[in-house]
This record gives sequence, structure tokens and C-alpha cells, in this order.
Amino acid sequence: MFFDFGAGEIFGLALLAIILVGPDRLPNLAVDAAKLVKKIKALSQSATAELRQNLGPGFEDLQPSDLHPKKFIQKHISNALEEDEPTKFKAKIDPDLL
Repeated sequence: MFFDFGAGEIFGLALLAIILVGPDRLPNLAVDAAKLVKKIKALSQSATAELRQNLGPGFEDLQPSDLHPKKFIQKHISNALEEDEPTKFKAKIDPDLL
């Protein structure tokens, strides 16, 4: 979970919501909040899918957390280094020096 809420905090927030909103309107507010969360989740998934499609090949495994600039650069630099590793350690000796 993203937030570190305990049972006491959740109970306190529920009690506060009952007092502020009222017990008769609280179920409707909870339904509206759930719909909003569902809509935001669908929007973020469609945006991620659109990014994958527009970025082209090599980005099929793109995750939203990968879009942080530092992680994005680290991932692609490490991929480039892995591709170059076999050629990186080949020793090239000039025969004239022997």
C-alpha cells in the first residue's frame, strides 16, 4: 500500500467523515470516490498504453515508474552497456609491438 495507515487512523478518518458529511450522504460519497479512483486508474492505464505505442520498439515493458528521468536514463545506459560487453573486453594488440 502507498500510505502507512494503521487501524486507528482509518477509524479516526471514518469517524471524521461521518461527522462532516453525515451518515445519510456518506454511502453516496463513498460510491462517487470509488468511481473517481476507477476513472483515474483507467486514464493512467490508457496513457501508459499510448506511450508504449508511440515510443515504438524497445519500450514494450515500459512501466510508469520508468518515466522518472533518472531511472529512464539508467535503464537505457545499462541496456547499452550489456549489448556492448562482448566487444568491450576484446584485447586488440598491435602485432608490430610484439
